[in-house]
Amino acid sequence: MASPASLVVGLMSGTSLDGVDAALVDFSTGQPHTLATAWLPYPAEIRQQALQLQAARHDEIHSAALLANELAHCYAEATHQVLANAGVEAAQIAAIGCHGQTIRHQPASGYSVQLNNPALLAELAGIAVVADFRSRDIAAGGQGAPLVPAFHSAVFGHAERHRVILNVGGIANLTDLNRGKPASGFDCGPGNLLMDAWIERHQGQRYDETGNWAAQGQVLPELLHRLMGDAFFTASPPKSCGRDEFHMPWLEGHLAGTEKPEDVQATLLELTALSATQAMARWCGEPDELFVCGGGARNQTLMARLQRHLPNRRVASTDFLGQPADWVEAVAFAWLAWRTLQGEPGNLPAVTGARGPRILGGIYPR
Repeated sequence: MASPASLVVGLMSGTSLDGVDAALVDFSTGQPHTLATAWLPYPAEIRQQALQLQAARHDEIHSAALLANELAHCYAEATHQVLANAGVEAAQIAAIGCHGQTIRHQPASGYSVQLNNPALLAELAGIAVVADFRSRDIAAGGQGAPLVPAFHSAVFGHAERHRVILNVGGIANLTDLNRGKPASGFDCGPGNLLMDAWIERHQGQRYDETGNWAAQGQVLPELLHRLMGDAFFTASPPKSCGRDEFHMPWLEGHLAGTEKPEDVQATLLELTALSATQAMARWCGEPDELFVCGGGARNQTLMARLQRHLPNRRVASTDFLGQPADWVEAVAFAWLAWRTLQGEPGNLPAVTGARGPRILGGIYPR
C-alpha cells in the first residue's frame, strides 16, 4: 500500500448535475494511479435546488448556504464509498480535492461560484480538504476554467504525436497537446447539458444513453445554423462557459415550436460534435488523434459523429490511454489537490489567460 502522504481523493460534480464522481488516486510514483472509484447520484431535490440557483431568486444567499451544507454531506458520503471500495481508512488519506458545484461562472465580472462547505466536509470525512480551485486563477486575470487541461498535459502528452483531448461533460472543452509546443485549451461549447435537459423534458430520462434517441432523429440544418450563430463559438481563446451561456431558455429562443423532439435531440448532439471539431480545426490545427473523456465518451452516436467530422484521424476514448473516460475529471481534481499540497501551480496561463502560474485552492485541515 502507498504511503498516506501520497493518497488523494478527487471529487467532481459537474454542470450535468447528475451526481458526484469520486476517485482514490495514488501519487507515490509521481504519476496518478487510480485505486478505486465511486459514483453517488444526486437526490432529486439537490439537483432541483442547484438548477434554481442558476438564476437570481428570492433569498438565494440562504438557499445557497443550505445547499452547500447538503452538498458537503453528499461529498462526504462519496468519499466514504470510494474508501470502502478500496479498503482504505480516512487516516491514510492526505487530502480530498473537491471542485464543488458550479452555480454561476462570471469570470468577466471577477468571480465563479462553486457551492461547497469544505470546512464541513473536512469535519465529516476526517480528512483535509483542498477546495476553491478557480478563484486564484481569476484573481490573476484568468477565466478560472478550464482547469483539467493542465492534468491532460501531464498524463496524455506524447513526444511524437499531436493529440487533442475532448472532455464532454455538461460543457465541452478541448486540450491541444502538440508535440514540442506548450499545451493550450479552452471550453468549446455545450457538451451534454442541453441534450440531458431536452430528453428529461420529453422522455423523463436523465440522459440519452448511448445516443439512441438522437439517432432516431434528423439533424435540422436551419436550427443548427441558428444555434451555431452564437458569438461564443467564434470568440477566440482563452474562453470558458457554463449554464450562464447555454441553458434551456437559450435553446427555446432558437426553436420554431414545430420541431419533432427527436430531431431537436439529434441537432443538439450535432451541435456538440460540430462546435468541438470546428473549434479544433480553428485553434488546434491538424492533430493526429482525438481522445474523448467525460460522459460523452459513452455516447456512441456522438462518437460516430465526431469520427465522421474527422474521417482521417483516430477518434477514441481515453480508456485507450489508461485513464477511464468516466473518471478523468475526478482524477484531475485529485491531481490538482496534490499539486496544491506540493506547493506547485495547477493552472496553465495559456489556457485560462491568467498572468502566470498560480498555486490553486485553499486547504482546510482535517
